[in-house]
Amino acid sequence: MSLVRTQRCFVPIRTLSPSSSSSSSSSSSSSVSRCTGHHNSASSDDNATCVSPTWIGKGLTCVCFKRKGHYERICVNLTPQQEKLKRLKHRMKVYFDASRPDHQEALRSLWAATYPNQELHGLISDQWKEMGWQGKDPSTDFRGAGFISLENLLFFAKTFSTSFQLLLKKQGGKPAAWEYPFAVAGVNITFMIMQMLDLDTMKSRTFVRSVFLQMLTENEWAFDLLYCVAFMVMDKQWLERNATYMEFNEVLKSTRAQLERELLMDDVMRIEDMPSYSLLS
Repeated sequence: MSLVRTQRCFVPIRTLSPSSSSSSSSSSSSSVSRCTGHHNSASSDDNATCVSPTWIGKGLTCVCFKRKGHYERICVNLTPQQEKLKRLKHRMKVYFDASRPDHQEALRSLWAATYPNQELHGLISDQWKEMGWQGKDPSTDFRGAGFISLENLLFFAKTFSTSFQLLLKKQGGKPAAWEYPFAVAGVNITFMIMQMLDLDTMKSRTFVRSVFLQMLTENEWAFDLLYCVAFMVMDKQWLERNATYMEFNEVLKSTRAQLERELLMDDVMRIEDMPSYSLLS
């Protein structure tokens, strides 16, 4: 059973009114200026890329436009929040590609961080089932959330290794009668957070997104930290419910609701301020 395919429904979230949404989004406040450098079309084809400018400006990006036979560089001054959101959006759009060496290396790194004393026999191996993938080829389980879901698992394994191992193996913890597939659950958690934060839109439509964007401004790893918190919350609720496979989506909905409540608390300014952050070790 593919948990990714069935995890579609989520609890409602409050939306910002038109008057308040404008104050929570700075994506439309970019200032635009023209650079003096041009590329002559005689020496560049239509697929030419923009050469990096000789000056360096913090938070500046350059984009080339083809106009009347020459390339004109338009420089857009992005705020720190816009720049970090741009990078996060880029991460969210990267599909897992089993043919890419860096993606292959990320899988090997995940295995090494998860089972440091156990040699991996191959990227396609029955060993992966031990981690909770659906088959011997974990690349087939990334379709729902892409490469960032692998990055999230790797971040969790390396940053909070004790908590990661407790959830994976239930070492010193309470096991449930029916355990969820660990790695596949992780992919679903990434997908759930992406949906909750609604980051694909141009303007903030929810209070939760607005709060998170401010956290992202302060810490570029806010998404990955929120993922680790979400995994701990999901596991805690799973055990409290003594849930079964058929209840996974309900547990995920409940997890999302708790994350939203904590993010909207008045004294929560960072992911580390969330009450459930204390679950991590």
